[in-house]
Amino acid sequence: MSLGREERRSRATSFGDVADAYERSRPGYPDDAVRWLVGAEPLDVVDLGAGTGKLTRSLVALGHRVTAVEPLPEMIAHLRDAAPGLLVVQGGAEAIPLADESADVVVAAQAFHWFDHGPALSEIARVLRPGGRIALVWNIRDEREPWVAQLRKEALASEGFVKRDAATPVNQSGLFQEVERTEFPHTQRLDREELVDLVLSRSYCAVLSPEERAPVLDHVQRIFEEHEIAGIVELPYVTKCFRAPRR
Repeated sequence: MSLGREERRSRATSFGDVADAYERSRPGYPDDAVRWLVGAEPLDVVDLGAGTGKLTRSLVALGHRVTAVEPLPEMIAHLRDAAPGLLVVQGGAEAIPLADESADVVVAAQAFHWFDHGPALSEIARVLRPGGRIALVWNIRDEREPWVAQLRKEALASEGFVKRDAATPVNQSGLFQEVERTEFPHTQRLDREELVDLVLSRSYCAVLSPEERAPVLDHVQRIFEEHEIAGIVELPYVTKCFRAPRR
């Protein structure tokens, strides 16, 4: 599904209303994936659209010098808790409030599809040093697991935008070399409340009225009851990674 600019902006800003659910329920990223994206040696990394810090934590733990850029105050509150002392800057991808050639890597986790790609890619190229790179990552639910396909059909929207959109605008911008890609398996363990929060944290659900949202969350409760073992479901993901050096 392709969203217009105004609806994309509306959905992106809706995360402020569900920041707590986002923090409680969204998965982190495999260390192997993070190393592939940004490398093992400490670098100056900009985490663009950092959200509540799901990727930020891993970057800091691996020793990188991280600047988190995030537009929503509700997300920034969680970011500061995620990594005390972290440099956090309020701002967006289309006008990054950082100096020219100040970063070795600009990474966007679960965020690039919300950007206005033309100005955002120009800004990313501007803040990257020569030899620096853009790095994009998404956790995509693995619907080869039947109950996960059921969850998408009854309560979650498709995530097909990653296959369609991730590499194309970067390659077409003329600002970066050809995009490389790879993927890593990843599993998240969720209790009932966390699975409900996971659905609540999705943009399409966040913008629903309470009356519209209630039947969706009822579906989630039923799916959990059908598939839980000892109060837990294991949700498999494929972590899809993309990187490209600046020209």
